[in-house]
Amino acid sequence: MEPVYVRRSSGGGKGRLIIAVVMALVAIAGYYGTRSFNPVTQETQHVDISPEQEVAIGLQAAPEMAQQFGGLHPDQQAQQLVDRVCRELITRSDAKDTPYQFDCHVLADEQTINAFALPGGQVFITAGLMGKLKTEGQLAGVLGHEIGHVVARHGAEHIAKARLTEGLTGAAVIASYDPNDPSSRRNAAVAALVGQLVNMRFGRQDELESDRLGVRFMSEAGYDPRAMVELMRILEESAGGARQPEFFSTHPNPANRIAIIEEAIQQRFPEGVPDGLKP
Repeated sequence: MEPVYVRRSSGGGKGRLIIAVVMALVAIAGYYGTRSFNPVTQETQHVDISPEQEVAIGLQAAPEMAQQFGGLHPDQQAQQLVDRVCRELITRSDAKDTPYQFDCHVLADEQTINAFALPGGQVFITAGLMGKLKTEGQLAGVLGHEIGHVVARHGAEHIAKARLTEGLTGAAVIASYDPNDPSSRRNAAVAALVGQLVNMRFGRQDELESDRLGVRFMSEAGYDPRAMVELMRILEESAGGARQPEFFSTHPNPANRIAIIEEAIQQRFPEGVPDGLKP
């Protein structure tokens, strides 16, 4: 009997490619088809959640986030100082014209040097970073920067970018996966890694934009924005030990940010920073 040869159809590969293209187009269209104008930053952003949803997300995530840093700090004097500076920044700057519910917290962690904000207005600073600050203006610089993240809707942007990345990663998995080639699974892992790097690049740009907004907000609230330059130098000095502060894993290097901050100060006060601002 003569052997019978069965020709393997290539239709499956073409089908996967078509599905991948459709998935990618849907993800891209969904991202770029959603536009929202931010009146504070004067930017058009690709976000698909409302400010009210941002507030709800932040409030839901806040307790778990605080727990990761030992909960809220019991020092009421430190919390009262943060509350006062936070209130000054909100009520005396353009941040007051946003729909966000700002609330600033001191975290109990005295070892970690960090500050961050959740979507919708939940702002945190660790006791470790508080201990490094020397003036009220430096505290205003930290909080102003984090308030900048909220006002610029960086959290909402990251959510939209994550959805786009998930869609494109899913398309890459479909396009690259070959059931007869186990190594194709590694291609999917590479696609996921690329997606993370894209988000990291945008995150660093967000940090620099928040520095500019921090200069703006603290100046509007009556604080000397040069305190933020001093803050960067303090953070740079804190990097001298063997253990790098967590701040550097979530923020660009302070040395690289000083030039951006000084440029923002120059643009805001071309004739020089006026006297009478709080240091």
